[in-house]
Amino acid sequence: MLGAEEFGFASAPLVVMGCVMMRVCHLNTCPVGIATQDPELRKTFTGKPEFVQNFFHFIADEVREFMAELGFRTFDEMVGRAECLDFEPATDHWKANGLDLSPLLHQPDVPPGAARRAVRKQDTGLAGVLDHTLIAKSAEALAKQTPVEIAMPIRNTDRTAGTLLGYEVTRRYGGAGLPDNTIQVNFRGSAGQSFGAFLPRGITLTLEGEANDFVGKGLSGGRLVVRPPREAAFVAEDNIIIGNVSLYGATSGEAFVRGVAGERFAVRNSGAQAVVEGVGDHGCEYMTDGRVIVLGQTGRNFAAGMSGGAAYVLDLDGTFASNCNTNMVDLDRFEDEDEMRIVQELIARHVMLTGSAIGERVLEAWSSVRGSFVAVMPCDFKRVRAADVKARAESREPALIELVRA
Repeated sequence: MLGAEEFGFASAPLVVMGCVMMRVCHLNTCPVGIATQDPELRKTFTGKPEFVQNFFHFIADEVREFMAELGFRTFDEMVGRAECLDFEPATDHWKANGLDLSPLLHQPDVPPGAARRAVRKQDTGLAGVLDHTLIAKSAEALAKQTPVEIAMPIRNTDRTAGTLLGYEVTRRYGGAGLPDNTIQVNFRGSAGQSFGAFLPRGITLTLEGEANDFVGKGLSGGRLVVRPPREAAFVAEDNIIIGNVSLYGATSGEAFVRGVAGERFAVRNSGAQAVVEGVGDHGCEYMTDGRVIVLGQTGRNFAAGMSGGAAYVLDLDGTFASNCNTNMVDLDRFEDEDEMRIVQELIARHVMLTGSAIGERVLEAWSSVRGSFVAVMPCDFKRVRAADVKARAESREPALIELVRA
């Protein structure tokens, strides 16, 4: 009646399913088995769809009673009918002294029959987005899995570039996507927000320029490469090239970034691998799986709430420990030869795809530089890995690490 046409239910349906609001969703210790991957805790979940269905039936019944009392049959009739709201002035209360909310209830003079609600479909602006061109140029790849390579300019008004194309891949081929690099798109310019969001396997987006926030949000198997223009005179590893919250909620895939990322890089990453040349504050926050290599400095509060995966930070000046939140992680030096090899291979791929100068220097001096890497490993995750190695050695049980990830 104040004019809104949508509403939400927040956490109420979650509580109906059994949530007790422990507020430990990020710790994998949910006692009622909702926000956890622990198979033992998930056994405690007792919620059923019928509970939520019953909850909404009760809400609907009560809403119908209020509507009948007010004389309305439909929601559309109620939108904007602020004159039907009853209120009491609270100006005599010390907290509300002088507060006047009457403008919220004001009814403007409008001609008879004027609409109080949305009666025209809003133009989303999707008709002219860049992805329609990408989809048209990728027709052979989408239909026959024939590799294609596309070169296009991009502007910062081109948001979520690659997302509609990714939808077409997923719609046809499901979560498996296409073979790697089936569709390669080479952009040049400045990308808008959410460049490569939700990109599935089979698509590689290479950007020569810079990008706004949310690069690779929800990355789902695709590959992202961001590098400065080849003619750029500045030092890449000293400058920010992508914005904040990149790789937020990524589940798989790869990202290679020649330059520094903004704040909250790889927050809630649960499987993607990334190489970047520096990050802002809160890097790898709440990360649950995947691998992040930072060839430079980090901001403060790195790895806060990190419960899985691993990060490797090149700590040449020995200052990284003061920027890391060690409540849930240990800081170790490189010892695992297999992990060293994987990190070295990822850096080599980073150099090949981006032309990274700092990556090249690291590889050339690998025998001496590798000791400067700090391995950031969640304490519990490290303990599970140790148990996994022991189980494999004794050949008595399946890999515990795979059970946890499942």
